Amino acid sequence: MSRLPELYIAADVEADGPIPGPYSMISLGMAVVGRPDLTFYTELRPISDEFVPAALAVSGLDRDRLLREAPPAEEAMAAAAKWINGLRTIGRPVFLAGPAVWDGMYIHWYFLRFLGKSPFSASGAGIDLRSYWMGRNGCEWAASRKSDIKQKLKLTGLPHTHHALEDALELAAVFEAMLASREDTPPADG
Repeated sequence: MSRLPELYIAADVEADGPIPGPYSMISLGMAVVGRPDLTFYTELRPISDEFVPAALAVSGLDRDRLLREAPPAEEAMAAAAKWINGLRTIGRPVFLAGPAVWDGMYIHWYFLRFLGKSPFSASGAGIDLRSYWMGRNGCEWAASRKSDIKQKLKLTGLPHTHHALEDALELAAVFEAMLASREDTPPADG
């Protein structure tokens, strides 16, 4: 039996504050790189009364509506884990975010807090878009912003909207283009 390929799962979070716990993840979007038909999106009921109004405003989501209508974190994260684990029939899920520190912090914390484990790994480790670009191109951090990457790859029509699913699809498209451009580059002599 052949080994299944890696599936890069581009993930994006919208949150109402700087860290999980005192503040809440209010939406989660995921998209498989190279497979825009494979996506997941959920909004989440806030887990805390605390929030930063400016952070909440970025998402455009209504906190009162989320409190009334969004699924509780346990339910939302169970659905996310089920979706990720369902992909194991076609590949091996690998977490991807940009920046992984922000989105990964929330996603890993929520999986551990509400499910006791992460479907990505015990460490929640994955690929950080900017670090990957820096390593691939030998550039500095300042030249690894997603807008810079999109410009270098001549990607247009990929807005960053602060809707978790739309931004996950944007990230997936950027990483797919990065992988494709890597294939066009001859390997370094070594």
